[in-house]
Amino acid sequence: MVQVAKSRSLRSRPRPANDEFLSFTASVQFDHRLWRHDIAGSIAHAHALARAGAIDENELEAIESGLKGIANELKNERIVLDPSLEDVHMNIERLLTDKIGDPGAKLHTGRSRNDQVALDMRLITREMLLDISSKTLQLQEVLLTKAKGNLDQVMPGYTHLQPAQPVLLAHHLLAHYWRLERDLERLFDCYKRTNFSPLGSGAVAGTAFALDREAVAEMLSMDGVTQNSMDSVSDRDFAAESAFVLSLIMIHLSSLCEELVMWSSREFGFVRPQKRLTGGSSMMPQKQNPDIAELVRGKSGRAIGDLVAVLTLLKSLPLAYNRDLQEDKENLFDVFDTVGASLHALTTLLAEVEFDKVRMRKAAEAGLMTATDLADFLASHGVPFRKAHGLVRQIALDSNGDQEVFLELADDLLAKRLPSLNTKATETLTVENAVARRASTGGTSKKAVARQVSEAEKLFRRNRKTVERLSKDVSAVDRLLWT
Repeated sequence: MVQVAKSRSLRSRPRPANDEFLSFTASVQFDHRLWRHDIAGSIAHAHALARAGAIDENELEAIESGLKGIANELKNERIVLDPSLEDVHMNIERLLTDKIGDPGAKLHTGRSRNDQVALDMRLITREMLLDISSKTLQLQEVLLTKAKGNLDQVMPGYTHLQPAQPVLLAHHLLAHYWRLERDLERLFDCYKRTNFSPLGSGAVAGTAFALDREAVAEMLSMDGVTQNSMDSVSDRDFAAESAFVLSLIMIHLSSLCEELVMWSSREFGFVRPQKRLTGGSSMMPQKQNPDIAELVRGKSGRAIGDLVAVLTLLKSLPLAYNRDLQEDKENLFDVFDTVGASLHALTTLLAEVEFDKVRMRKAAEAGLMTATDLADFLASHGVPFRKAHGLVRQIALDSNGDQEVFLELADDLLAKRLPSLNTKATETLTVENAVARRASTGGTSKKAVARQVSEAEKLFRRNRKTVERLSKDVSAVDRLLWT
């Protein structure tokens, strides 16, 4: 690897900064991730300079060729960025100037690092949003596949973590699908607000050069330009919004993981994770621990911390740019990395998990799970629901949780209240009947769940097309670098 020689910063200083100051203010150790986006933005800016007459065609060709050469060297790790030049932007400009001379020194005409980094952050954020969208779709696909394979499997539905009513396993899995569907909508909305170009805003007041900002945005496949130069260089709403959306995704993943952790315990015994995806104990040889689910659950706190850090950073900043904004990157990159890794790990785990259908069925048949159906049955035959609720509650208390005793008392209740029907509780209060009765839209009956599956598949196809379309926009960065 070729080490770039250290040299003074391109920023004006009365004397060179000492190493201690540079170690505190430098950001290249984390903003090096922006190099592709910075070079693509610089190529687009050079074309704007040429159209404005600030550089000639030969200079444009030299700048574009030089920047692409630097991109190849960085891609192949033949360059180590110099921390004495503070950040990725100054490193690339110095590399260009060293490579092509004076034309490289003209590249920063009409541009500030303020609008330059604002552009870079928007370009990388839209790219990361798209990556998370793709990974979210992959998890949705697994949930949808598992749901379609369990349209007949009954399990307990819970409220307050207490057995409540029988539901289909497919219905439960689809509940997590719809959470992720809302997450995807938020990711796409955030992408829309991110995908505007601030380049040409200068340091604070715009630029004196006749730069065609719209043409730059078009070259980068962005949807337009920002409208106020002061807002353009200081706006990090897209970073805060991204961090929030990602934190909410992690909260949803944490909820799913909490269930997987509980369901894999002996007390529930609903799921059996693949052994290769579980952890062991350093002391207890028999243990198989749901490490992936526990780690994803734990990393949700890290994502929330990143969100709080970004919001706190932005609090009380006066317009326009402040050096505080350098601190947005580490937390933003971390939350994207954390969520991306969590989605991938959980998708892998869930794709291979096995459900213990016998245990689920037995649990759905125990614990007076059809008591609500008895109250509904009475109500459907003229007994006011509040009165029916009270009658069923009393026999539930009298049965002390014993299913057989409850059914006996239910038979007595039906014989007393609805003698003409000659209905037996054992025939009416089955889990199949309880599930089948919930046929309202969004309910747990097989027909209702089948409708959910159909709607989910339609939205999945639509969202996949959206990701494919946005991928073409995001690829504009690489097209500028490698073509």
